[in-house]
Amino acid sequence: MSFSSSASQRRCAGPMSRRSFLSMGTLGLTGWSLADTLRAETIAKAAGKRLKDKSVIFVWLPGGMSQLESYDMKPNAPVEYRGVLNPIRTNVPGTHICELFPRQAKIADKFNIIRSVHHEFADHGGGHKRFMTGRNPALPVGFVNDAPSVQSIITRKLQRAGQAMPTCVAGVDRGRSGIDVFSMGAAYLGPSASPFMVVGDPSAKDFKVENIGLTPDMEARMDDRMHLLKGMDNLTREMDRSGLMDAMDSFSQRAFGMLTTPAVRDAFDLTKESTQTRERYGYSTYGQRGLMARRLVEAGCRFVTMVWENPFSTTIPKNCTYNWDSHAVNCDMYADARWRMPVYDQAASALIEDIHQRGLDKDVLVIITGEFGRTPKINTQIGTQTGVSQPGRDHWPNAMSFIVSGGGMQTGQVIGATNPRAEFPIERPLSPNDLWATVYQHLGIDPNDTFDDFQGRPMPILPFGDPIKELLPLVA
Repeated sequence: MSFSSSASQRRCAGPMSRRSFLSMGTLGLTGWSLADTLRAETIAKAAGKRLKDKSVIFVWLPGGMSQLESYDMKPNAPVEYRGVLNPIRTNVPGTHICELFPRQAKIADKFNIIRSVHHEFADHGGGHKRFMTGRNPALPVGFVNDAPSVQSIITRKLQRAGQAMPTCVAGVDRGRSGIDVFSMGAAYLGPSASPFMVVGDPSAKDFKVENIGLTPDMEARMDDRMHLLKGMDNLTREMDRSGLMDAMDSFSQRAFGMLTTPAVRDAFDLTKESTQTRERYGYSTYGQRGLMARRLVEAGCRFVTMVWENPFSTTIPKNCTYNWDSHAVNCDMYADARWRMPVYDQAASALIEDIHQRGLDKDVLVIITGEFGRTPKINTQIGTQTGVSQPGRDHWPNAMSFIVSGGGMQTGQVIGATNPRAEFPIERPLSPNDLWATVYQHLGIDPNDTFDDFQGRPMPILPFGDPIKELLPLVA
């Protein structure tokens, strides 16, 4: 495999390899397998034990965080690679992370760092689709999925009839709620498998989750409206053959359940939290979305995606940029890091600590990642906003770093390694599929199960990949 940036940008997805087909049957052969999980659940149920549902908090960092300014620093590399930020010690001996992460450094024993995930799609669209679907996309650009996103698959597999709480929720900035913005489309699973979108900045004083909450006059009329909808049901079903009606039915049922269930409304209501807790996470978009994610999994959501782009819904400093896309033309990478990283550090550390302190760390898996890393060598260009020469890094799918916590796993580990310039993995190379194999095992979903595509062909949930053994739950 070539690890050059140009090769990554030129290469398109080809036919699935023989290895991909062979590995379809090997998910779970390493360590604690899905069969072990299901067997343990069956024994527990037979013994009359009530099992907690497993869930995932998936924090998405669009644009791609730099591995060299976060979790895979290279202080001995030439300055044009290592940059100007320094590593600091963590509470795990021998593990160092960026100096802008002092809060995470104090709790590094509660999460794992993965340094060796890589793929071959250097465009944002291709990277999003590759990561969100577990498949090589048909086109290396564009954000419209040709395969279902993980969010849609989990919705189809875990959504229960009559449940009011949505199975999957996604928190996004205003203007970013289109299902294709982050490649969370359902493809052949249909629009009813899309996550419920929570739009806006939850740290804003006027924030309100749309479509949740009834005014008194709406409450008085709701019963009559439901009778009317039921009366029209047979007619509309006969008229509709496109599948759109089924999606509308699903959305209507979900919306009605959310409107009329106080526990669901409360789960989205951050004013139910103490001021101290909200301050702990930080009054930022990152912090309050992290807090909402914790509330939602406690209330029964199975997969919560929280998108962390702009830290605040306010004016962005001139030498900074909207999300993690730290090209030199977009921002001064280090000015942006000093503005963004402390907000990220507070929100990420608060979420991880809170999950552990509330006893959720066995059942809730936390993942914080973007679609790829950044080029190991820094370049300088004239900024479009500043008009001056400034440093930045470009797209780099050949090596990326991110963190995971919870899920009953052993923590305080560093998994994988890259070469001395953080260009490509040299130990424990992994792909996004290995992460998703781990997620599916955590949720009790068999990745070899299939859904029919638009042509009626059975497509496996995950075409290849193995659970990451270091992330599997500890066995007593």
